[in-house]
Amino acid sequence: MAIIKVDDLTFSYPTSDEHIFDSVSFSIDTDWKLGFVGRNGRGKTTFLNLLMGKYEYSGKITSSVRFDYFPYDVNDKNTMTEDVLREVAPSAVDWEFMRELSYLDVGAEVLSRPFCTLSNGEQTKVLLAALFLNEGRFLLIDEPTNHLDTAARGIVAAYLRKKKGFILVSHDREFLDGCVDHILSLNRANIDVVSGNFSSFMTDFERQQDYERRENARLQTDIKRLRIAARQTATWADKVEASKIGATDKGYVGHMAAKMMKRAKVIETRQQKEIEQKSKLLKNVEYTHKLKISPLEYRAETLVVFSGVAAKYDGREVMRSVSFSIKRGDRIAIEGKNGSGKSSLLKLLCGQNIEHSGDIKIGSNLVISYVPQDTSFLRGTLKELAVDSGIDESLFKSILQKMGFDKNQFDKDISEFSGGQKKKTLIAKSLCSRAHLYVWDEPLNFIDVFSRIQIEELLTEFSPTMIFVEHDKAFQNKIATSVEIIRN
Repeated sequence: MAIIKVDDLTFSYPTSDEHIFDSVSFSIDTDWKLGFVGRNGRGKTTFLNLLMGKYEYSGKITSSVRFDYFPYDVNDKNTMTEDVLREVAPSAVDWEFMRELSYLDVGAEVLSRPFCTLSNGEQTKVLLAALFLNEGRFLLIDEPTNHLDTAARGIVAAYLRKKKGFILVSHDREFLDGCVDHILSLNRANIDVVSGNFSSFMTDFERQQDYERRENARLQTDIKRLRIAARQTATWADKVEASKIGATDKGYVGHMAAKMMKRAKVIETRQQKEIEQKSKLLKNVEYTHKLKISPLEYRAETLVVFSGVAAKYDGREVMRSVSFSIKRGDRIAIEGKNGSGKSSLLKLLCGQNIEHSGDIKIGSNLVISYVPQDTSFLRGTLKELAVDSGIDESLFKSILQKMGFDKNQFDKDISEFSGGQKKKTLIAKSLCSRAHLYVWDEPLNFIDVFSRIQIEELLTEFSPTMIFVEHDKAFQNKIATSVEIIRN
């Protein structure tokens, strides 16, 4: 057991005057399993990089352990997997690799395959296995679930539950509950360390937020009163100063005016100090605004019918054929392992040219709003994206603000956004598009917990017709009216 101590950490990027961290202090035990949560763009990955020594900062980070980072950067993905693992964990022996892989339900045959031939989920598992074999290291795990299907998430959560000594960045609530014993919460003004899993943290967090919102309302009233009083004090001081003009006994009046002026300044200084102190108390309140969507009403009961549909690659079916229909009010979750053809099914529905068997009947004049899984194509400013997409720019930016965007993001190139901010951009674009059917492919990848809850509340309230792929079980259980399972 050792302690990682952060004292008065302050950091901002060289190109920005805005502090990412400002006088942050806390301590954690290296035996803890910590889930790291916070709004997108607030600095979770930045903090992990600070621990890794990648940036200069003021303050102090003290640790007697070395840090390893996931995802590990494999330089040549054509290298055999066994050689990659030996590069990651040079001190480990064969039986240790085999043991760790068995815990993660990965067959030993992957060792004799080039790393690039492994699925994204398999790559995640084998790298985690190797990194945990490095003794005396504290592991920094940055969003491992984005390439894991639902079953794989359960396996990795069970694996992490048996380990100790890591910080895990994840927004999947069920995944966090399955493997952590502390939460590292990146708030608006500080970082808190709380004992327990995510659910217990969230219960306490919501209780604290309710209290802080009530306090916020009271403090705002106090601040308003103090500002009015400060203005009145300043006016009084000006009148006192003006009273010296034309006075018969200028010495006496001047003496009294100076005393009253000094008193007024003392009162004004005290009032300003109290305003500043009360304003500081408002900094940690999280505001989650309600989102809205205006779906179009389709005239017919049935929007889409899939009949014996199966995606093909190189002429070979990669999924068992499926037959189902999408009716008004349905919110259908597509479930299946990685590589089973879930995304291909959604792309077919959106008119992309993918080889397939079977038939898809789409209702006439059906308007579809699509959120793809991939965000790498996003370029340009939000204004340019709004114009190209034919959506209202003001509404688009208003939705993004409600999802936690600061106005200073609006003029940046979207390619500079974090993964979560890019995904929010696509969701906001979809919410601006009036459609009969919303088709969302893993919409929550990289998106923070608070925004996930916000989106859940939106879909529950407005009930748009939709079909989606999402491995976040809490989201799926809350939103789906039915589940269609795709099998390899």
